[in-house]
Amino acid sequence: MSLWCVVPAAGKGLRVGGDLPKQYLSLNGRTVIQSTLDRLCLLQAEAVIVPIAANDNLARTLAYRDASLLRFVEGGNERADSVLAGLEAIANQAQDDDWVLVHDVARPCVRIEDIELLLGMIADHPVGGLLANRVRDTMKRGVGDEVAETVPRDDLWHALTPQVFRYGVLREALQQARDEGIAVTDESQAIERRGEKPLLVESARDNIKITWPEDLQLAEAFLKLQEEAGL
Repeated sequence: MSLWCVVPAAGKGLRVGGDLPKQYLSLNGRTVIQSTLDRLCLLQAEAVIVPIAANDNLARTLAYRDASLLRFVEGGNERADSVLAGLEAIANQAQDDDWVLVHDVARPCVRIEDIELLLGMIADHPVGGLLANRVRDTMKRGVGDEVAETVPRDDLWHALTPQVFRYGVLREALQQARDEGIAVTDESQAIERRGEKPLLVESARDNIKITWPEDLQLAEAFLKLQEEAGL
């Protein structure tokens, strides 16, 4: 069984601020997308498929750790569309039982040791799993700006990436969701709709997603700390 990576990068991601999509913002002297792809290139993967926007003229021009592993393809309007485009790009090479690792382009701080832990934990799992963090804070459900109720945090997790599933199962699950007009926000949700139960694997807390301006500063700090620690 082979491992393939898909990194959806077709989103605009402008909430961080400025006119550039967040994957092209500077992060310790490189762009976010370079930092993320460089890290994934350390894995023993067949290829790293990167779905990008049709009008993206920048991604292919950047320097990467191992450009030979990267394949840029046209993505879609939604995350699930881009992931499905990435899966379709390897349809003639990937086997149904191969693993597909899907990772957010805006998570450059993911630790290779955590990815390897995830891959080890799901090695004999029939479906796959994802990195996640247990919820630590008290959870509130709101209506507008007011608290409607307190939600018990027991058994609640923050879903992160990578999320790793069998090629055939994942492609079928995403296609089924699209055909039924269901918008899934991550790959696990598509799998769950089939009645499957992905495995949750605890991730380091520095595996943050760059969404807001302050996240960029946090990511820079975390990457420096990881470098100092030899991670």
